Amino acid sequence: MANKRQPPRPRDRIIGARLRAIRRERTKHSLEAAAALLGWGLATMSRIENGKRNISTEDVAAILTAYGIPAAERNEVIAEARAENASGWWDRPLPGVPAEMGTLASYAVDATSMTNWAVTLIPGLLQTEDYAMALMLSQGWPKESVELRWVARRRRQEILGTIDYRAYISETALRTPFGGAETHRNQLQHLLEARDRGISVRVVPQYLPVGLISHSWLYMTFPTTNPVVNVEVAEGGVYLHDDQAEPYARLLTMLDHKALPTAESQTKIRSIQKEA
Repeated sequence: MANKRQPPRPRDRIIGARLRAIRRERTKHSLEAAAALLGWGLATMSRIENGKRNISTEDVAAILTAYGIPAAERNEVIAEARAENASGWWDRPLPGVPAEMGTLASYAVDATSMTNWAVTLIPGLLQTEDYAMALMLSQGWPKESVELRWVARRRRQEILGTIDYRAYISETALRTPFGGAETHRNQLQHLLEARDRGISVRVVPQYLPVGLISHSWLYMTFPTTNPVVNVEVAEGGVYLHDDQAEPYARLLTMLDHKALPTAESQTKIRSIQKEA
């Protein structure tokens, strides 16, 4: 690796998290074993995966080669890494790495808190299997792909109980059924029981004229680095850092004021459940 390096950029957080996801999902290497395989120091490898080091295309090439990623796949990744805007491949999974097990899962491992704002769908971390499967099938994915994605999503849900997680959910999302009436009622019951697991679920009333919070996103905080926001888009997400993430802290304050208190949220969910 070159001796002279630029300071780390926001995109290095995305690249590093993705490389860590590839190591965990495509290899059996620990961080220590990967560093030894590459002939790098453990601290260097750690800084790369945590986005605290400027990551060159040469670094990416060396890592993917060491991990045995096929040449065609590796070349595509390297080409993306050369681009000034890293919002393409780095926000999507490599073949064999489901989206839920990629960058977002890597960020979640390091996060100290996560806050969801969900506009039209129940957040993935709070979805039941039947709801999630029905949702994904409605998007036209083949059944075998849906099953794989559910396994990945279920593994992501294991973070709950180990992290400060809360969700603000639009009443619109609560009233949108996937999988039929029984699945809908069971999903709402799952949300009601989340409180017993230490998870805060608060409802934002329907038809509330708050245009600034019209899209779904996930706000993540970390012990030693700035917050990161994942904004949901089709087939993946866009990651916002630093100045781009700052406005979402203000939106969190807005949500806190607009959402129903916890007890009233529970009452609202029960009311919708009875109507389902």
